[in-house]
Amino acid sequence: MPWLQLRINSSRELANNIESELSRLGALAVTLQDNADQPIFEPELGETPLWQETRITGLFEASVDTQALLQQVQQRCPEVDDAHWHQLEDKDWEREWMQHFHPIQCADNLWICPSWLEPPEPAAVNLKLDPGLAFGTGTHPTTFLCLQWLSQQDVEGKQLVDYGCGSGILGVAALLLGAESVCGIDIDPQALLATRDNTLRNGLPAESFPVYYPGKCPQTEVDLVLANILAGPLVDLAPTLSALVRPGGLLCLSGILATQGASVEAAYANDFDIEHRAEREEWLCLAARKK
Repeated sequence: MPWLQLRINSSRELANNIESELSRLGALAVTLQDNADQPIFEPELGETPLWQETRITGLFEASVDTQALLQQVQQRCPEVDDAHWHQLEDKDWEREWMQHFHPIQCADNLWICPSWLEPPEPAAVNLKLDPGLAFGTGTHPTTFLCLQWLSQQDVEGKQLVDYGCGSGILGVAALLLGAESVCGIDIDPQALLATRDNTLRNGLPAESFPVYYPGKCPQTEVDLVLANILAGPLVDLAPTLSALVRPGGLLCLSGILATQGASVEAAYANDFDIEHRAEREEWLCLAARKK
């Protein structure tokens, strides 16, 4: 059946009140979106910042009394003056989103391919991945830069840590490229589940990629640590990540804005020599060797 969306253009200050009112009036879902192309790259820990110009969209059943509902919103939120109803076409949403994902070539020998499609180059290393709730599909510059660098490394028989594993994309890629094992670490239980699922989806044994919450992973030095998170946590975690890398081992850091590169490098300067810098769409990837 069709659905109706009430779209309200508002400000950061009013967004939370409007969201609460739409939920109170029976919205099946409420989404908040940037309404002025204002990126928020890295919020402070514990913050959930909104955009200065925010669009709030409430999803309602088609039988709703649109005029009465809008009047109720405006009574409780009199500042609302830019609101419009739109019909949302009913579709097979399970298949609709699949149309937007296509194979991605990260390097000459490495592709990411949705599991429902045939790999474009069967002879290459093809990482099967389904987009889900955990971060990491290869489309974001930070993940792409890590995969590009990883594809150029000799990981045959090596032991790795994927810190902030998300979907497990980096660790799975390393295993497909010949790594012996990867230890995945993440604070998000959904990430741990996604990593397990993607490991099995690629025909890899679960024991090759065990996953843990921080502090639970076995404390052994490994050949290579991958950490695609954010600049702030990378700086804070410098002692932890450094301790995981054996002397002469490698560390790959991403999730860094180009303007934040110097502060991240400084946090690791005592223990590492930077060997690689790559930039893509304002994002930076660093790779370093432990002294």
